[in-house]
Amino acid sequence: MARKVQSVEQPKRAIRDAEATQQQILDAAEIEFAQHGLHGTRVDPIATRAGVAPRMIYYYFQSKEGLYQAVLQRPAAFLQSVFEQLNLDALPANEALRSLLQATIEYETTNRNRGMLLFQEAIQNQGRYFKVINWQEPIAQLAGVLERGMQTGVFRPLDVHMTTLNIIGICTFYANAYDNVKHLTPDEDLLSQEMIERYTEAAIQLVLSGVQADT
Repeated sequence: MARKVQSVEQPKRAIRDAEATQQQILDAAEIEFAQHGLHGTRVDPIATRAGVAPRMIYYYFQSKEGLYQAVLQRPAAFLQSVFEQLNLDALPANEALRSLLQATIEYETTNRNRGMLLFQEAIQNQGRYFKVINWQEPIAQLAGVLERGMQTGVFRPLDVHMTTLNIIGICTFYANAYDNVKHLTPDEDLLSQEMIERYTEAAIQLVLSGVQADT
């Protein structure tokens, strides 16, 4: 009986260990790619940071480019899962938009490396890898809320594409530009919970005031 239990447990443990190793590699690679971009990052520092042998990176991700694409994929997939948990279709459009703004700003301020990843991708690769990952899905969620708001008369007529891009800018600027804008108010901790909440509420009021239909 003991041998049967062991034979079942060993594959499960191997799967868990493989998943944990991949997460260690992805976490380490995210930091390195955010700092140096694809072209400036080497595999050895990623392996050292992850605490694995370099060969393990090639085993799981085949190449540095394969690892890079996996790292870029994570933010979009995670944000999409956050949006799905908000149950946006069950909310009025204005409440759905409020929830999207709040969740996105919270995500951006707690995952600042991921904003830098996209910055590096734009600078180094002109979006070559960005266009083959699934960022279209969370962006389409936002656009869908705007379209629904217009159809139900909650929002005024909008250029949905341009409004979506503007809202993305509002949600990402605070976190991505932190190391610059922190010098404008050096006595304030812009990443404190209080300041993030202030920014979030100001962003929500600005966006909703801009899109809501006249009553």
